[in-house]
Amino acid sequence: MAGRHSFAELRARMSPEAQAKAETEALRLSEAMNLAELRLALKLSQEEIGQTLQINQGSVAKVEKRADMYVSTLRRFIEAMGGELEIVARFPDHAVKIKNFSDLNEKERA
Repeated sequence: MAGRHSFAELRARMSPEAQAKAETEALRLSEAMNLAELRLALKLSQEEIGQTLQINQGSVAKVEKRADMYVSTLRRFIEAMGGELEIVARFPDHAVKIKNFSDLNEKERA
């Protein structure tokens, strides 16, 4: 087809600097995902997450669209995907893991 090129072909035409910049941007983007993108990257369906959380698929969709939610809701959602939520405060010269939430998680399990 006219005007179409494979990604490999287009990438080969890029300067080494442009390739490095694209790789850096790809890594940055892979570190920042919303819940739906993360679920899709893990190849999980809303139905599967809903079964784990004992909620319906529609409720999973609503959680994924929320901009604001309880930390406990976010933690349960992440755990349903097989992960563990950590809250980290980043400062210019250091980062601190906030442990209040992990303490709460241990109390709930007891």
